[in-house]
Amino acid sequence: MTESAASFTRPKTAAFDRLYTFHGGLKLPGHREITAARPILSAGVPATLVLPLQQHIGQPAESLVQPGDTVYKGQLIARQVGTMSATLHASSSGTVVAIEDRPVPHPSGLLAPCIIIKTDGLDRYLEQTDAAADYSHMDRGELCDRIRDAGIVGLGGAGFPTQVKLGRCERRLELLLINATECEPYIACDNRLLQERAAEVIEGVRILQRVLLPDECIIAIEDGMTAAEEALRSALASGNETGIRVTRVPEIYPTGGERQLIKVLTGREVPSQGFPADIGIICQNVGTTAAIHDAVVKRQPLLSRIVTVTGDGIAQPQNFETLIGTPVSHLVACAGGYTQDVERLLIGGPMMGYAVADDDIPVTKTLNCILAVSHGEMPAPPPAQPCIRCGKCTAVCPADLLPQQLYWYAHSSNLDAAQDYNLFDCIECGCCASVCPSHIPLVQYYRHAKMEIWAREKQKNSSDHARQRHEARLSRLDRIKQERAERMARKKQALSSDGGSSDMKKAAIEAALERVKRKKEQAGTPPKNVDNLTPEQQQLIAAADERRQHKNESD
Repeated sequence: MTESAASFTRPKTAAFDRLYTFHGGLKLPGHREITAARPILSAGVPATLVLPLQQHIGQPAESLVQPGDTVYKGQLIARQVGTMSATLHASSSGTVVAIEDRPVPHPSGLLAPCIIIKTDGLDRYLEQTDAAADYSHMDRGELCDRIRDAGIVGLGGAGFPTQVKLGRCERRLELLLINATECEPYIACDNRLLQERAAEVIEGVRILQRVLLPDECIIAIEDGMTAAEEALRSALASGNETGIRVTRVPEIYPTGGERQLIKVLTGREVPSQGFPADIGIICQNVGTTAAIHDAVVKRQPLLSRIVTVTGDGIAQPQNFETLIGTPVSHLVACAGGYTQDVERLLIGGPMMGYAVADDDIPVTKTLNCILAVSHGEMPAPPPAQPCIRCGKCTAVCPADLLPQQLYWYAHSSNLDAAQDYNLFDCIECGCCASVCPSHIPLVQYYRHAKMEIWAREKQKNSSDHARQRHEARLSRLDRIKQERAERMARKKQALSSDGGSSDMKKAAIEAALERVKRKKEQAGTPPKNVDNLTPEQQQLIAAADERRQHKNESD
């Protein structure tokens, strides 16, 4: 059923017309001036694409191609597995040369299964249409299907499958919140996206409004993003859009965190281990919103994203439109290569990012920044010292946790106690570590504790599954044994019952003997041609036949 435009108009349940504050946070220098002022450039088509099968929260996608297959741009090469998963498409044309474990962007530095495509440089679509789709006649189900089939996930960094988030709200949706804040230093990909493609972002918001039917819609933008705000307001005015508001929020890190942004705009707290949908709010990143526009209007899956390449270790800092699977080394080369001062390479910003050993890793759907820093720009931290219980980490924690207690429990592997102190509410923003006078890498301890808990839970689930299978097998064998005993008991009862005469018993026995005799005759040796045998051989065969006949008659 197609909803009319009038169905978007609802009575307001909340004004959302004032700003609040969240606990903690830091005021950080931006370092975005250069990249935010430069237009987005295309990174082109690299010689090789490395496409990890897991670029999202949930189950890895399942490959649909084999080495040697020819693929085209936009072709589905891996399907989602279960609900919490996302599809994967070839971001350019070429030949699949391998499906193997490769390094991927992750703090652990571990390998993961990837589809390797040697590109042909032609960037060919299997089939492409330039006609824009009219979504005004599509119902909510069809729009969600297009978003799901496009393989869209949260481009802000979490990688939550977008179709799952859209289906989570089981109550009336009060607010659709579009997150355009880039609170972490150096990152400017969303800022530049709004400056150049504000109209596409607004169109994506309208699609989300049609799917979710919210009471209100707010695009949140930071105070310092003046050019992006002007582009947004201009796009809203040209489209006579009155159902979308642009609201500026202070440049306090980490205002861009989903829970913190909701607190700033609504004053509400997302429940611990809960979701914004539990309080009638759904939040989408501005890059995700633009991808939704491309999926529905252009009928194009998620094939590329904007990546900021910056830092004193980069010769020409820039934002690039980058194909998913492009090696980081290719992007660095597009930005003029490294400078002589480069010391470390980080994936992400300086607060939540992590160092990598080399640039032999691909750009994924959730990778938004490549940061190459010099020693003077970001000196390596000194060795960690014992915690002095100063409490600075607690004062700046935006999740209002007790970081020092979490550190003690994570350090001593007391994982149950760490969970009691809401370990999984930690957003790993790095505020605590940045103010720690003892230079303790607190976030690393929290990440390790989370991974240990997840591994323990996975092992427990595996053991429970094995135990259930074993118990089910024993139950099945007992049932078969019992059924067999019941059948034998019924036969014995039928033979020994008063209703069965001796003649019937005798007939049954004779019939059984007759069946046995027929089976033996059928199993007998077929006659042989004895003309070519010697007299001695013929005598032996005749004697054997005579013995067999005598045995059959005696039976």
